[in-house]
Amino acid sequence: MFQTFETPSSPEQGPPRLADLRDAMAAQSLDAFLVPRADAHQGEYVAPRDERLAWLTGFTGSAGFCLVTGTRAGVFVDGRYRVQAPAQVAEDFEVIAWPETSIAAWARQALPGGGVLGFDPWLHARGEIDRLETALKGSGIRLRAVAENPLDAVWEDQPEPPLAPIVPQPIEFTGESLEDKCRRLGALLDEAGEAMVVLTLPDSIAWLLNIRGSDIARNPVPHVFALLFADGQVALFADDAKCDEALLDHLGPDVNIEGPESFGPTLEHLAGRLTRPVRLDPASCPVWVQDRLAGLEIHWDSDPCILPKACKTEAELAGMRAAHERDAVAMCRFLAWFDAGPQESLSEIDLVTRLEIFRRETNQLMEISFDTIAGAGPNGALPHYRVTSDSNRTLEAGQLVVVDSGGQYLDGTTDITRTLLVGEDTGEAEKAAFTRVLQGMIAISRLRFPRGLAGQHLDALARYPLWLAGQDYDHGTGHGVGAYLCVHEGPQRLSRVSDVPLRPGMILSNEPGYYREGAFGIRIENLIAVEPAPALEGADAARDMLAFETLTWVPIERRLILVDRLSTEERAWIDAYHAEVRARIRPLLDEATAVWLDRATETL
Repeated sequence: MFQTFETPSSPEQGPPRLADLRDAMAAQSLDAFLVPRADAHQGEYVAPRDERLAWLTGFTGSAGFCLVTGTRAGVFVDGRYRVQAPAQVAEDFEVIAWPETSIAAWARQALPGGGVLGFDPWLHARGEIDRLETALKGSGIRLRAVAENPLDAVWEDQPEPPLAPIVPQPIEFTGESLEDKCRRLGALLDEAGEAMVVLTLPDSIAWLLNIRGSDIARNPVPHVFALLFADGQVALFADDAKCDEALLDHLGPDVNIEGPESFGPTLEHLAGRLTRPVRLDPASCPVWVQDRLAGLEIHWDSDPCILPKACKTEAELAGMRAAHERDAVAMCRFLAWFDAGPQESLSEIDLVTRLEIFRRETNQLMEISFDTIAGAGPNGALPHYRVTSDSNRTLEAGQLVVVDSGGQYLDGTTDITRTLLVGEDTGEAEKAAFTRVLQGMIAISRLRFPRGLAGQHLDALARYPLWLAGQDYDHGTGHGVGAYLCVHEGPQRLSRVSDVPLRPGMILSNEPGYYREGAFGIRIENLIAVEPAPALEGADAARDMLAFETLTWVPIERRLILVDRLSTEERAWIDAYHAEVRARIRPLLDEATAVWLDRATETL
């Protein structure tokens, strides 16, 4: 299915829905209600049924929340959406800069006399609610979990829950059987004295059981819940419509499948029988789950699947390399097509559509890995811009175009950004910023660092060239990436807030950028894998170092580089990178694209 370009709900739709929600809140004696962009599984991505924030406000970003009172409604967004949110929501909604302004601080101002703030216990993790409760102490504002979500009560045409089939993921791509994973993680629970762990994150369960699905657009995961016991046994809660005989054969006798309606009763039954504590992840376990386990000792600890999932097996790394070479062919065909012109007759939608065609012509694309970003000129200054029929721009000479895209293949997930030049030249400010962004990307690519460092220790290296010019960007330098799983994966990140030490096998994006509101945007992104650093002659052998393996092999726009501002080492890196692109990708291309590649990868 090709990407669609519907225009988001218009701002005029906000006020009537806001009024209906307030009526439903009043019926439950609520003075305020919290509307997150979340679902019961607490993952980053949601199905249409759970797009409550977009339905109410018109804001379609991938992160944010809305706090509604009887007289005010605040939409909280981070730096990625400070331009997008005001353009999408009605005047009835205040756009709040988060985390600079916390929800508790705003709630204290909006409810000076206190009151009852309702939340849906399915849609909020325990840790989130605990932090909010602490921040509201002394305010007179009391939190209340609602039995019925008042927004769902007024959303008359709310979509049904997704029911896509669950399919096995072959061991040739995973590198480890589900039985071995379950026994390995079960043993960890046993060592911790825990009876079981409740798993709600779709990608955790998909990884653990070597299964995939399509309940969420662009992400090959199913909507299911699971219990992993210390003996390696698993209870999987999935609708019968998702399961066929092939899946049952794959899961085997150690995985018991029950309907989703059995999830709550099973938790309540176990709460009365288990003699050892249960592990819940405070960052992802809904409050509703804890409520079903009343009276049972809880060990609050991380989801045990998250770290092993992040550290890819050799089979997963091999699959990711193959997927990236295949994806590079599609990208090179796209870039050659773009350079052939006529560019000024093209629109952003033309770029998105053509790029997806090239990926589908690999005959191995399962799905794109997220809605393609193709932002021309000022639209490129929106880091998470998504073109619609209303926002679609025609390209103009001298513009920069940020194209951020990726593919889902059975053997891997890709994510790549290239900044394109419309015409033959652009301004010095654009070239200078592009060169600084490139220098930051090269710094991360060339890095050697001691084992034990986290993303927060490395993030500044990508920003340093921009900081010297008084510039920066309002997003992390890199996110984790799954292996035919979610394109955003934790816990690994290149970010000033990430304290998780990087380990071999982790895959991250390397994507510094620069955005000048109303003018242009720049981002350059490769995927990289953490690996042991190659030995250096004469180096201290006792120093355990890590480095990054580059996975993405697609030319970078040389015409935007101010070569005289690069160091000798930076120029050498670019030339070596382009030589490797030719060596790896040229043999896979048709002759016309190969000729284009030769020109695009000439030495600086």
